[in-house]
Amino acid sequence: MKVTKNLAKIISKTLKFLQRRLVIVVLLILIQVVWMTYMVTVIGENYKLVQMLLELFSLVVVIYLVNKEENPAYKLAWTIPILIFPLFGGLMYLVLGDKQPARDLRLRLEESISETEFLLGQEYHVIENLKRENPQAASQAVYIDQYGGYPIYQNSNTKYYASGEAMFDDLLQSLRSAKHYIFMEFFIVSQGYMWDTILEILKDRVNDGVEVRFMYDDVGCVDQLPYKYYKELEKYGIMAVAFNPIKPLISTAWNNRDHRKVVVVDGHTAYTGGLNLADEYINRIERFGYWKDAGLQVTGDAVWNFTVMFLQVWNAIRKTDEGFGAFLPHKHHKADFPGKGYVQPYADNPLDRETVGENVYLNIINSSVHYVYMYTPYLIIDNEMITALCLASKRGVDVRIVTPAIPDKKAVFLLTQSYYRQLVEAGIKIYQYTPGFIHAKCFLCDDKIATVGTINMDFRSLYLHFENGVFMYQTEVIPQLKEDMFETFEQSQLITKEMCAGTLPKRLAQSMLRILAPLL
Repeated sequence: MKVTKNLAKIISKTLKFLQRRLVIVVLLILIQVVWMTYMVTVIGENYKLVQMLLELFSLVVVIYLVNKEENPAYKLAWTIPILIFPLFGGLMYLVLGDKQPARDLRLRLEESISETEFLLGQEYHVIENLKRENPQAASQAVYIDQYGGYPIYQNSNTKYYASGEAMFDDLLQSLRSAKHYIFMEFFIVSQGYMWDTILEILKDRVNDGVEVRFMYDDVGCVDQLPYKYYKELEKYGIMAVAFNPIKPLISTAWNNRDHRKVVVVDGHTAYTGGLNLADEYINRIERFGYWKDAGLQVTGDAVWNFTVMFLQVWNAIRKTDEGFGAFLPHKHHKADFPGKGYVQPYADNPLDRETVGENVYLNIINSSVHYVYMYTPYLIIDNEMITALCLASKRGVDVRIVTPAIPDKKAVFLLTQSYYRQLVEAGIKIYQYTPGFIHAKCFLCDDKIATVGTINMDFRSLYLHFENGVFMYQTEVIPQLKEDMFETFEQSQLITKEMCAGTLPKRLAQSMLRILAPLL
């Protein structure tokens, strides 16, 4: 009897597992991969001319890669598999090698951005004021404006949150106080206390005539929300879209995810940071020890950047607005916004070869004089970033990096640790956050400059995803973030050279992972 019951439980769990949307999609793709590999192998073995053509095509792809204007690590990650499997390596690159979104989505996004970029003009007096105060900070702001498309502002306030639960309280208050509109954009939404609480507030606001728009990433939520969940939200009067819906096909479309976290309330208040809408982010449940995250509230003129970046993507997916004038910061807040310092929300996307997120980090590192501290959940970096970090340390800058002690992905954690030795030998202090998992993405430099946002120090965030951050100069956040960082250093374990050694199998695994890092 017990055996029968246990067998029934196993069968029930197996059926539930197989019915999960992610499992179904992955299985269908695996079938396609196996079929494609089998067909290419069989045809190649039976038709020598076809085999020669496929191998020649792989060689052409390798030559193309070598000469392509591309990150060397990405080239290497593809070149080695193509040379090892010349029969179908070139075909796999043809199918999976493109880092840009699918053509239809890319064209709609490019059109939406080009139609609205004139709304983000830089005010001359603001950048001139910053040039007088700090030319290096001004050069960073000019770069973000010219190549990211987002200007820098005065008349804006910022508030830093050292945990998800701290930001959650203020976020709820802002949502409840909304009178005109709420825009929300998130990578992960998981049903539980956090999302249920927010959803009830959104329903209430809709009933009071507030316009609510909600955008979530389809891959980020594939195992968290029901299929086509946006239709359920529409029943409550919430306008909703799923970003880049996944299809059970071998495609690069899987790569380009909306990793942004943005909330805009009435055009004058915004939130961003590392937080997704799931209970672990506010430590309502425990997954990997204590979940340390970072959040940011922005009020004032700078919120306009958030509003436009949200609407650009929204209108590419679901054309709704002919103009954005109804969403200007002062439309529903007539008073001025007295603020301290300079605030520049910005976004990055894979539509072009301009890696704004990475370049903002590099500019901060390269311009540092006394110190540069950073939080990152993943440390998977290319040679350019390694060189910048090591060179900063060698010229006397106090460089500190905080990574998790309890990882969310073991392979990624193993890869993160593979960079420790080289960085520690250059004098960089690496801390592992002992209480648990650090998911924050923050940079702090010389008591003057900071950035907080969604951009991890890994290839996916820096090259493939849609991301956002906030560059700040001399704002209220600077001392708040510094205090939090020193508290975090005290709670963390400093990595020594001896701790970087590792066993031979571990080092071999790390070496293999390093080669494939850009593809993970």
